[in-house]
Amino acid sequence: MKCIYCDFYSIANREEAIPRFVKAIITEIERCEVDTSDWEIDTIFLGGGTPSLLESKYIESILKSIQTKYDLSSVTEFTLEANPGEAPKDRLKEFRNLGINRLSMGVQSLEPDLLKFLTRIHSVEQVFETYDNARSIGFDNVSFDLIYSIPGQTWEVWERDINRIIDLEPNHISAYTLTLEKGTDLFRLVKDKKVRMPENEITGEWFLKTHQLMESNGYPSYEISNFSQPEFECRHNLHYWKIHPYLAFGPSAHGFDGTNRWNNSRSLDLFLQQIESGDSPISIIETLTEKDKLNELIGFGLRMNDGIDLKKIPEIFQTQFGENLKIIEKKWEGCFIKNEKSISLTKAGMVFGDAIGVDLMF
Repeated sequence: MKCIYCDFYSIANREEAIPRFVKAIITEIERCEVDTSDWEIDTIFLGGGTPSLLESKYIESILKSIQTKYDLSSVTEFTLEANPGEAPKDRLKEFRNLGINRLSMGVQSLEPDLLKFLTRIHSVEQVFETYDNARSIGFDNVSFDLIYSIPGQTWEVWERDINRIIDLEPNHISAYTLTLEKGTDLFRLVKDKKVRMPENEITGEWFLKTHQLMESNGYPSYEISNFSQPEFECRHNLHYWKIHPYLAFGPSAHGFDGTNRWNNSRSLDLFLQQIESGDSPISIIETLTEKDKLNELIGFGLRMNDGIDLKKIPEIFQTQFGENLKIIEKKWEGCFIKNEKSISLTKAGMVFGDAIGVDLMF
């Protein structure tokens, strides 16, 4: 079942295609021609759906193909996404034995009615069971994904959820506001006036209170929606936000080699057909200009506590950037933190981070 709010590519009831799918992934890896000779690959992330549903033999086959093609001796963080109730203990143990050392759990809520609204199929009990299983077999880096600002959710329920999660002492927590994405069931329900989203003012208020609650309990934020215990920031996601290059395989996967961004076909059947016929699965490729890279540096930088790294702004844009910043600072008074090395947003500024980013971009 696809979740009501999800805009990512996913399908259900295609178990018979798993062997063919895994073979296609391996073939794509073997054919990849991106030059990684000067890269240091230090993270792997198995996500984009529910990879924990795959038997460990399939994960092992994919991993062996990556090991054959690339130097993985520097990998320190190897993440697997798993939904509660869809990651049996025996399978988790097999995954751990393959070297997977970080588990990212799609919890979303600990309120049964809200899980039902979000069309999540796991129970609250399965959250605790999967977490206990993961800890008992040696996962010492576990992350929870949570969602707030859900229609029908009260602050009391959300605060209770956070406190119950913190009591478990996960190493990392991602807390996202529920957003409307075109093409989703939630978008259609809101458009048809069958569901009403919380007002922006309420969402902004909850954002600030959530950050305060997390930080007062030992989970400071390092990105607009991500919190962790010290030294447990998600290194893989930091690569994205710092605009480092990365490889990606599978339907709807997005990759970046430092100059070009690309994404694969957003269809399992088309992806399989392309791989099996010897064609490239890439559907869109974009070469980034210096201005594109600068705008990404601004957009991603403002999401992180570290902010925009000023030394990475190309010299030809530095004067204009400084002039733009003076104008934007007046419009968004009290939203910026500046020093010689970086520019970041205050917590209050992060509430308007997307709008500020757009204003500051070239």
